[in-house]
Amino acid sequence: MGRTLDTRARVTRLLQRAGFDAGADAVDAAARDGFDATLDRVLGKAVDVGLDATPAPRLGPLPPRNAEARERQKGRGQERRSGGASDPAPSASEAGGTDDAASKADDPVRKAYRQALREQREELTLWWLDRMVATEHPWEEKRTLLWHNHWATSIQKVKSGAAMLQQNETLRRLGGGDFRALARAMVVDPALLVWLDAGGSTAKAPNENLARELMELFVLGVGNYTETDVRQAAAVLTGWTVDRSAHPWKARFRSRRHDPAPRTVVGVKAGFTAQTLVDHLVSLPDSHTHVAARMWRALVSSETGPDEAALEKITDAYGKQRDSTAMFRALFTDAAFSDADSVLVKQPVEYVVGSLRALGVKPSELPEKTRRQVLIRTLSGLGQVLFAPESVGGWPAGAAWLTTAAAQVRIGFAEGLVRQADLSDVERASVGERPELLARKLGTGGWGDATREALAASAKDPRKVTALALTAPEHLVLS
Repeated sequence: MGRTLDTRARVTRLLQRAGFDAGADAVDAAARDGFDATLDRVLGKAVDVGLDATPAPRLGPLPPRNAEARERQKGRGQERRSGGASDPAPSASEAGGTDDAASKADDPVRKAYRQALREQREELTLWWLDRMVATEHPWEEKRTLLWHNHWATSIQKVKSGAAMLQQNETLRRLGGGDFRALARAMVVDPALLVWLDAGGSTAKAPNENLARELMELFVLGVGNYTETDVRQAAAVLTGWTVDRSAHPWKARFRSRRHDPAPRTVVGVKAGFTAQTLVDHLVSLPDSHTHVAARMWRALVSSETGPDEAALEKITDAYGKQRDSTAMFRALFTDAAFSDADSVLVKQPVEYVVGSLRALGVKPSELPEKTRRQVLIRTLSGLGQVLFAPESVGGWPAGAAWLTTAAAQVRIGFAEGLVRQADLSDVERASVGERPELLARKLGTGGWGDATREALAASAKDPRKVTALALTAPEHLVLS
């Protein structure tokens, strides 16, 4: 282990990694209070005017996907009016399969559906960005982003903004407590069921996707289960369907489609339900170490995992109660967290949100066209669009974000952002003061020689020097 950070650098790191930025005033206050008091405040609950001002959007039901779906929707409405019960399986087109001739690209019904889905996706993305920028206590939103990456689910396949919002609210509500409660909710989350093709899993045809990812990615980790365990768990998870006629969607258990036979999963034989299967899996020591290691990579180091002593300390804090907040506290107080050599590359959302917060720009206050061009296109170009992880394994970490193409996107973002930001403080500062003012404003802790020289050469132009600072290497990392 290398040099240990001093108090100011340590609280700067905490504010950045448990949030999105570390402006000078916040760092000054945290340095005065000390690391322990700052950590208590970061992890604690408090009134948050910013969050109160950014309530979740009200997303209505999507229009029918195509002419076929429109007729099916009419049929469901007629059955409900006549008192009949209906939970039909979706058509191939509704489930994301191949559309028939009535659903070709020139079908006006399909066009209206695709436009409505695109608008929901953009509304969701901008709402969450706005919330992350507005919050006064960003840990809850950062934690929700971490769990979104852990339980990675994409609207590209789910095709329901309301279902994705419902999942997002579950991650936020349960993400700081008992991991078992979160896992229980997620294993029957409608968006996740659709994402992993589990909504049509029956005793006669069990689908293994959810069972496999539950063990491999979400709860246990690679090597801690067998293919037999996957098949047995898949049988346990049969019978769950997604009622798409409800708004938002609801998970329904259909006992006639379930395989009730006792199953042996990771060494235990029982008549498991989806919930008791989760209870069993999250109680295993391998689950504790897997969850802790994934969060370590997100908050401490993406290059090296925790050593045996650190892992034992973190899992002991997590404990039999699977206390997520205690686990996060142990991560933030581990010696490796304060190692000066432990540097994380900012993921695109962290970079965008941190830049917006540092310059005081709220997405909701930008013109609609600018919101799309500066924010939506930037995240898309950088490869991290909220509500759309690239795979069930989530987004990459580390240097994967530092590509030549990404550098060009960040330049465009920076140039667009400075046109919207109030830079009066930069303008008031003397030319010589501007580079260091921007270091404090962006929470970088200082510039390297090459960056300082480049900033000094551009300092006469407040917008140009600010845009340059936003693309500097020091602003691309969580110190």
